[in-house]
Order: sequence, then structure tokens, then C-alpha cells
Amino acid sequence: MIIVTGANGQLGRAITERLLQRVPAARIGVSVRDPEQASALAERGVRVRRGTFEDAASLRHAFEGASRVLIVSVDSAGEAAVRQHEAALEAARAAGARRVLYTSHMGSSPASPFAPMRDHAATEASLQRSGVAFTSLRNGFYAASAFMFLERALATGKLVAPEDGPVSWTDHGDLADAAAIALTDEARLDGPTPPLTAPAALDLADVAATASELVGRSIARVTVSDRAFRDDMVSHGVPEHRADLLVGLFAASRQRAFAAVDPTLERLLGRAPMSMRQYLATRLSR
Repeated sequence: MIIVTGANGQLGRAITERLLQRVPAARIGVSVRDPEQASALAERGVRVRRGTFEDAASLRHAFEGASRVLIVSVDSAGEAAVRQHEAALEAARAAGARRVLYTSHMGSSPASPFAPMRDHAATEASLQRSGVAFTSLRNGFYAASAFMFLERALATGKLVAPEDGPVSWTDHGDLADAAAIALTDEARLDGPTPPLTAPAALDLADVAATASELVGRSIARVTVSDRAFRDDMVSHGVPEHRADLLVGLFAASRQRAFAAVDPTLERLLGRAPMSMRQYLATRLSR
């Protein structure tokens, strides 16, 4: 059985939907915090069980009979995040899974100024030590994050952020397709993958220019200091730890941590991944 964690989240649900196109529902299980939110999957024949990374017993139950387990990385940072990933890894090993897959990131590095990248690196080290065959999906930076920065600019006409570097903004759907392929064709990917990216790396000036063309009005890219950006976020109610996290993102992008472009995702999909222009056109038309 193939187990997907976090199947009520955006990426986990998308991966589960792609799996349903590739294998019978009876071969898929999901581990979720709230099984009621996954009732639609249960109605389609997917095994739905409660499993949380803070409750080892629940994970053992959710992973029962697993041949492959996909650990979708948690939406937090720091030692707690790594401990949760390790708890899921241990539960997968205890369940007898022959392969563990993990949604990592192209910027995974123990020295990154962007905290989640350090967590990914620590989790990958745990996978290396586990003795279980593993695939670490080094996903490109989610295109949805670029749109998050753009949303305010659509109202103000100014995309205000610190100095940045090029980023390989990549669509959730393309990455979900890649994960489903990796889960059903074990020979395709082993160990840490090359960066799974869209075909181009763009900085926020590029994003603003593309959005300007699509909406037919100017969106200016305005560069501010890290400190000014942080202070503005905090003044608008963003928690300080979250503001520090985002400042770290820009510091890492200036180091070109997210600038790689690689053909692996295109080869996996058998088609070109969605470009940032295509992604923005889709989002802006809603």
C-alpha cells in the first residue's frame, strides 16, 4: 500500500488525486489529522486513518501495511519540524515500508539563511542514516509563494520587497505529478533528486513585469532593506518569527540558492512544466 501523509493539505491532496489516476484506490492510504476532512477520499475507496507526527502510535496505525510512504514536510521550522519528520520516518520503517519518499526542497542546505532549508537538510541526513531506501524530492520553490508577494502589489501597484535573486518558481500541480510518478515507479528516482524545477528562474522584477503585461497596468518592483521589510510586516501583524523567516528567504535567494534550472522534472512529466507566465495567467484570471 502507498501511504501519503498530510493528504488534507494542498500538496498532499494533489498527490493523492494524481495517484488515483495511476493505481486503484484500494492501494492508497492517507494519514491525516482530521479523517472527516478526507471523507471524500474514503468514499472513493482510499483508506483514511488519523495520523499525526506528534503521536507515534497514530502513525504506526496509519502506516500499517505500507510498502511506500510519502512524508509531506510540515509547515513549520526548527528542531520540532525535524523531530516530526523523524517520527514519521521511524513509523514507516516500523511498518516495513521498503521505500520512504520525502518532499524536500531544491535549496536544502545545513548552512542556508532560510530556516526551512536547514530542516530539509537535517531530515535528508536522517533518511541517509535510516537504512531504508529513500527518495528526497528536491522540489522547486512553489510558484504560489511568488503570487503571495504579488497579491498586495496588484492593489498598490508596487511589489515591495528586499533585494532578491532568481528563483525557479514551480507549480504545485507539476510537483504533485512528479511525486505520484516517483511513488508508482520506484526505479525512476533514488536518493536526493536533482532540482525539480520549472524551465526558468525569475526574480521579483521579472514577476512584476510579467504581471504588468498580463493585467495591462504597471506594477513597479520597489527594493527596500531587509530591516524595513521586516518592520513593515511586523507593523501589519505578522509575528516576528515569521517576519525573520521571510527575511531569511530573501537572503538565501541572493545567494542563488533557488536559481538552478534542471530538466529532470520535464523528463519525468513527459512535457514542459508550467511556466511562471502560464501560472500567473491562470491565477490572475480567477
